[in-house]
Amino acid sequence: MTATLELGALEAGLDEAASGWHSVCTVEDLEPAWGEAALIAGRQVALFRTGATEVFAVAHEDPATGAHVMARGILGSKGARPTIASPLHKEVYDLETGECFSTPGLSLATFRTRIVSGCVQVQL
Repeated sequence: MTATLELGALEAGLDEAASGWHSVCTVEDLEPAWGEAALIAGRQVALFRTGATEVFAVAHEDPATGAHVMARGILGSKGARPTIASPLHKEVYDLETGECFSTPGLSLATFRTRIVSGCVQVQL
């Protein structure tokens, strides 16, 4: 699944676009423990559903290489913290904060998410 939302904000109403929240897809569109890429307001974002109602959004661009591959990363955890490992060089990032555990100085952009009436929304 790849979502393109260049016009999505117009369909959802101006209040959504003005607040920075963008409707992306339904929760059911996201397969658990698998990444999906979405183009939201011109920005490439990787989405990860880690639970029935838990979705994370991060930049699709790998901070170490600049390649847009993070949706194909490997989900995991460090203690109770959910993580994503880059599919290229395996740098491990915290899905909530973007902190890189394996390479100091690197960080991954993260975005707030929410679920409204079964629809995943991302704030950019």
